[in-house]
Amino acid sequence: MKRLVILGSTGSIGTQTLDIVRRLPDRFQIVGLSANSNVQRLVEQAKEFHVPYLAIGDREQEPALNRLLKQEGVSCEVFAGVEGMCALATLPHADLVVVAVAGAIGIAPTHAAITAGKTIALASKEVLVAAGELTMALAKAHGVAILPIDSEHSALFQCLQGADASQVERLLLTASGGPFRSVPKEALHHVTPAQALRHPTWNMGGLVTINSATLMNKALEIIEAHWLFGVPADHIEVVIHPQSIVHSMVRFRDGSTLAQMGLPDMRLPIQYALVYPERIDTNLPRMRLADFTNLTFEEPDEEKFPALGLARAALAAGGTVPAVMNAANEAAVDLFLRERIPFLHIIRLVEEAIKHHTPQQASLENVLQADKEARAFVYEKAKALAS
Repeated sequence: MKRLVILGSTGSIGTQTLDIVRRLPDRFQIVGLSANSNVQRLVEQAKEFHVPYLAIGDREQEPALNRLLKQEGVSCEVFAGVEGMCALATLPHADLVVVAVAGAIGIAPTHAAITAGKTIALASKEVLVAAGELTMALAKAHGVAILPIDSEHSALFQCLQGADASQVERLLLTASGGPFRSVPKEALHHVTPAQALRHPTWNMGGLVTINSATLMNKALEIIEAHWLFGVPADHIEVVIHPQSIVHSMVRFRDGSTLAQMGLPDMRLPIQYALVYPERIDTNLPRMRLADFTNLTFEEPDEEKFPALGLARAALAAGGTVPAVMNAANEAAVDLFLRERIPFLHIIRLVEEAIKHHTPQQASLENVLQADKEARAFVYEKAKALAS
């Protein structure tokens, strides 16, 4: 019986993680769940899985959470804020912590869990994008495994099993290309949030779906892959694969290429991280090769999607620059979804935030401060653009 803490249990990854737990009731026990503000769903989950500890990221929601728990007759110990998430992540009887929270708020509890010796199943890009150097050094110092949940990084992780790192020539991250892969750049000036949220193959949350539309998701994944696998950025390529069946590939020095394939279902990489190194049949849907007779691959248009170049430049600059890129993008996506800026201003604002920033050493304090300042800069810049 493996005991789990899920940070971000009410989001897309968190709810799909709980679906895997339902399929393997004899393998997992949920000892802690956290949400940012979705009190109703958090209480429902606590009741279903008999969870003894909860954390709510938004402190203002703590009274509402306690009232609803009492109303539903659910007995839990409740923590709040980032400190509460850290308390949850370091529960003595937890074995594995699933990190699926959005934003830089996930860095501190991830580091706390690593320091406490917990295995990490990581879905939150921000942890490695903003603080990859710190996170991987901490994991190495404490002998903690970080198991990727992202479909692309899970694919790379699976292809690299048993391989010598010195034999790796290239990591190939596949991308669907999003909803605007074949749309002329000029037409992107008039893109609406509803159009950008119409992903062709994956069912994801708002931020991730917009990141797919700008290819910022692949930009962030280049940085993640660099830290997870120790591969230089210039040895990490992005390949457009609209069918989303090949989730990523590794090319070795002898010319051989290994690919991991499967249906676009996040439960597969989640399950692999939860039960690693085992493979267990939970009756998830299978792909039939005969149903996919036309798998295509193409190079990305980096002029139309400049986020990829931004990521390589941010990684080369190092320090707090990747944190700024990530935070500025999240703020800009938020503005776009609220129809405060046009689609093409997302990357424009990220570029301006990076230019405005004075790089600092990547300490946790500096990373969190850079994150805060980048968000503030984007919101203020957007006001100026609108006036």
